[in-house]
Amino acid sequence: MISTRFLICLVVMAGVTYLLRMLPIVVLRQKIKNRFILSFLHYIPVAVLSVMIVPSVFYASDSLISALVGFAAALILSFFEKSLIQVACAACAAVLVTEIIIRYI
Repeated sequence: MISTRFLICLVVMAGVTYLLRMLPIVVLRQKIKNRFILSFLHYIPVAVLSVMIVPSVFYASDSLISALVGFAAALILSFFEKSLIQVACAACAAVLVTEIIIRYI
């Protein structure tokens, strides 16, 4: 049975989520013309995605060494502008090879 406390929490969370999505639409009706604000808003998705992905990279494998090798492989291939599939596959392969080497040596 659903408790009253759960329903209150659910309604509050729904309200906060709705307000966070609705307020920018209502408040910012005009087009943003400030170059600084536009450049700041342009980099927010990249920053948020990086903050969510990078820490989990180091906890996804058994050892920190293999995580660093996979991260380095991803960084190098990204620097050379390879596709996302190539970067992900190469990073996974680098982690796998490193884990095998660590385990059997």
